[in-house]
Amino acid sequence: MIALGRLGWPLRRIEQETGVRRETAGAYLKAAGIGVRPPGAWGRRAPAKAANETEVTTGSDAAKPVNTVHPNPDRNPNPNPNPNPENLPSKGKAKATAKPANADEVTTGFGVELSASEPQPPLPVPSTSLCESFRDAIELGLSQGRNAMAIWQDLVSESGFRGGYQTVKRFVRKLRGNQPLQARAVILTAPGEESQVDYGTGPMVRDPQTGKYRRTRLFVLTLGYSRKAVRLLTFRSSSRIWAELHEKAFRRLGGSTRIVVLDNLKEGVLVPDLYDPALNPLYRDVLTHYGCVVLPCRIQDPDRKGQASYCTSLDMFDAS
Repeated sequence: MIALGRLGWPLRRIEQETGVRRETAGAYLKAAGIGVRPPGAWGRRAPAKAANETEVTTGSDAAKPVNTVHPNPDRNPNPNPNPNPENLPSKGKAKATAKPANADEVTTGFGVELSASEPQPPLPVPSTSLCESFRDAIELGLSQGRNAMAIWQDLVSESGFRGGYQTVKRFVRKLRGNQPLQARAVILTAPGEESQVDYGTGPMVRDPQTGKYRRTRLFVLTLGYSRKAVRLLTFRSSSRIWAELHEKAFRRLGGSTRIVVLDNLKEGVLVPDLYDPALNPLYRDVLTHYGCVVLPCRIQDPDRKGQASYCTSLDMFDAS
């Protein structure tokens, strides 16, 4: 590399011939004092001249020598090269006696007075949750042991709540704090023994009669053993539609279960009672035809029908 550099080869050609990178070759050539030709230029560059320790370059008068000697010493216009500041005129004296800036003195905080007088932007006000107006109902549901999903469904159906499930979930987590979760019993059933039904909130679907989007109701029938669920959408609900939805669900599953657990809906239960509930006659006759026994849940006991309540969430909706 040193020999090629003495021949005046550029770094690119040295890299092609030797396989050594240009940066490495340039470092070796500079260490040997060989000038490196820059790209696109002819000739060589002389190595950089070492700086003389005795020559100090400061300010804009670097090109001038420190001590200027006039060609004719007898006619030196400045006989006193070091004048006394006391003998200077007032204008020059003010400049000469000005205190030089100290390198150790640093002026900071410039403009603090101006920035302090300027109006500061207002602090952001935390937004109020939509659940704040329904705090009493949410606290009542938590005291009854209901989860966030059940509380959200009650608020939507009974109180006209327009927020989403995640809003209620965050508010419930805030109210609960760091309380540990309570253990719940897992209900295990035999194959074909039990199914759970419930209504939930469905998506917005265009009504074929009016051509406008409407909120649908989500019918869910979940098997207690396999957790397989049938989900159907409907725009309206009645005793007849409730019975027809059961028929469609049994047809999709290829059979029915011995017990059907449901909430105290008016489509199925006219008068809720712990021991002798009054069932809807049409609904009772349809389930009797399929050999099913109706088992309404107790009031304020959502865990008995937790599988169907969980499947009524929009996150679990399946168009099939």
